[in-house]
Amino acid sequence: MLLLLPWSGRSRLTFSRLSCHVSSYHVTAILQHAGDGSCTPVEKRRHKSNSGSNNWKGHERSVQSRKEGTKKDTDRRVSSELRKLCLEDFSTERERMLRSALEQEAGDFEVVFGISPCLLALSQGRRKVRKLFVKDGDSSLRASLLKVCEEAFRQGVQIQRVSKTRLDRMTSGRVHQGVCLQASPLDYLTDDLDSKLERKDNPLWLVLDRIQDPMNLGAILRTSFFLGVDRVVSSLRDSCPLSPVVSKASSGVMEVFGVYGCKNLEDMLKSKVVQGWQVVGTVAADADRCQAPVIQCSHFQMTKPTLLLMGG
Repeated sequence: MLLLLPWSGRSRLTFSRLSCHVSSYHVTAILQHAGDGSCTPVEKRRHKSNSGSNNWKGHERSVQSRKEGTKKDTDRRVSSELRKLCLEDFSTERERMLRSALEQEAGDFEVVFGISPCLLALSQGRRKVRKLFVKDGDSSLRASLLKVCEEAFRQGVQIQRVSKTRLDRMTSGRVHQGVCLQASPLDYLTDDLDSKLERKDNPLWLVLDRIQDPMNLGAILRTSFFLGVDRVVSSLRDSCPLSPVVSKASSGVMEVFGVYGCKNLEDMLKSKVVQGWQVVGTVAADADRCQAPVIQCSHFQMTKPTLLLMGG
């Protein structure tokens, strides 16, 4: 045990004296076994040895006390750091649980924003509507906004007045015109392309290949509806989803105009050609290398069912 204590200075001297006393004690004890009848030197040396031992024990207790004090300070410091970590973990865990609770509350709903998208989403009945959020203040008295609220009241939808800040947060800073609608999302229709289609002599379908920008898709839907396109078909691969941004860019046309999705546009186009449809695309001004016949747009006439192909 003595060899394991790396003390220096005065403690080293005490260590040396103690070693000498212990050595004397053992030597005297050996002489006593040899038959020496005088016990006085042994008792004196033993007394001195015990005194040195007591001094060493007192020094060891002092060192041990300092060690325990240092350990307590370290434990206090570590405990404080652990408590801090626990609080930070709790804060992060609490934020995660709060976010999870909000997502669970929202469920499969998304936020439609804008006057026309919200009004048409309510009137068309293609979405499952949960709640209408209206900006609080005088702006909620606008005729267009009152029309949305009246439609929501007619549908039995809960209306909640909130601040502009909350509407901005719900729409990630996009232009919401003071109204947001929490409703189920819309997806591409995957039914039979020829189902629910009015019979016309020469229908016009717009076929979109890999339109990835939601603003472009919304503008295409808005223009197609205005110009009288009978059906819009889009590739499901590498195409943007039918999001609230698309609905806003289309001025709500996405809520009225069902967009069909197709896994394999090439097979669909081939089958339509067999059925007597014509496939029309666009080329640049320099069309010398194009193998298909090229005519001017002003000279084109729809004499049979037509598929107008745009995009990638």
